[in-house]
Amino acid sequence: MRKFLVVLDDSRECLNAMRFAAMRAAKTGGGVAILSVIPPDEFNHWIGVGDIMREEARERIQAHFEVFAKWMRDRQKVDPELVIREGDPVTQIVAQVGDDPDIGVLVLGAGTDGGPGPLVTQLTRNSGSLPIPITIVPGDLSKERLEAIT
Repeated sequence: MRKFLVVLDDSRECLNAMRFAAMRAAKTGGGVAILSVIPPDEFNHWIGVGDIMREEARERIQAHFEVFAKWMRDRQKVDPELVIREGDPVTQIVAQVGDDPDIGVLVLGAGTDGGPGPLVTQLTRNSGSLPIPITIVPGDLSKERLEAIT
């Protein structure tokens, strides 16, 4: 089954990328893999404090994932999977694409505040070396417009 890989982060544009990935998966019989990356600089503390912060980050990610997963299951009949990785976001996205041969499309949300956002900028710069296409979803598309184009 082909999966749409979408990145879960704290950006506003993440919402439209999630919606797009779920709608496309539902209409094409695909799946959704949701990747969240914990940056390494969040844990530059003593070992015990870093471990606690890492666990809190994982709990926060799981809570956000559950909100999106419930919507995907209830509205799109898609049961997404969650992948949590640690490190540089771009490096971890590329690594996840390499590790999961079922991933067929990377879906990113483009920013609405003065540029596409750091992930879109960095990944499109290197898109020729990715083994899958990238779909960039404008962050300010309405739900109705997303439904119409998926």
